[in-house]
Amino acid sequence: MIPVMIWGTIIMKKKYGGKDYFFAVIVTMGCSLFILYPASMDVSPLNKGRESTVWGVSLMLGYLGFDGFTSTFQDKLFKGYEMEIHNQIFYTTMCSCVISLSGLILQNHLLPAVDFMVRHPDCFYDVLILSTVATASQFFISYTIRTFGALTFATIMTTRQLVSILLSCVWFVHPLSWMQWVGAAIVFGALYAKTFSRNKLQKAAVVSSPSQGSVPNAANS
Repeated sequence: MIPVMIWGTIIMKKKYGGKDYFFAVIVTMGCSLFILYPASMDVSPLNKGRESTVWGVSLMLGYLGFDGFTSTFQDKLFKGYEMEIHNQIFYTTMCSCVISLSGLILQNHLLPAVDFMVRHPDCFYDVLILSTVATASQFFISYTIRTFGALTFATIMTTRQLVSILLSCVWFVHPLSWMQWVGAAIVFGALYAKTFSRNKLQKAAVVSSPSQGSVPNAANS
């Protein structure tokens, strides 16, 4: 959420209030607690400690920065050029295909990948299902960004990732540490408080609008 707000300020000249930054920082802190403090049984036996390197942190910061830029720039294209959803998905997918094909050719992985598909034809159906679901999800993503904006999409994705990890822990019987429970409570509490405050403001605006409209009517009468 924080990278999206930073990019939104730079690219789209948006102005966010202190409450928006406060909720973004709280959600980020909750997610950090959930990720950085797993249960002791959940640490791989091949790696006795939780290790953070400069390269690993740099990769994570780069991912967050580029991911925030992508959704923000999509929002700019929708609002600035009135681009249709299917047009944006088509051109983005074409660029992804060119980049992926170039990577396979430069790394000499294209022929081994084709050979793997030939030797394992059952894998083709799995790839087809995965590609179909991923393509369908792009329509939901683009619709959300176009209708509600990049920050709302970032909030949804943050919540989805946390819920996905929680379901994975339940499904594969991975224990949760008390710090992870605290992090999850912080994230969902902050999101609930944000939604509650927004609904309260909307109700207040609806209640105040009839009283504002009655002043001209009284003057005319």
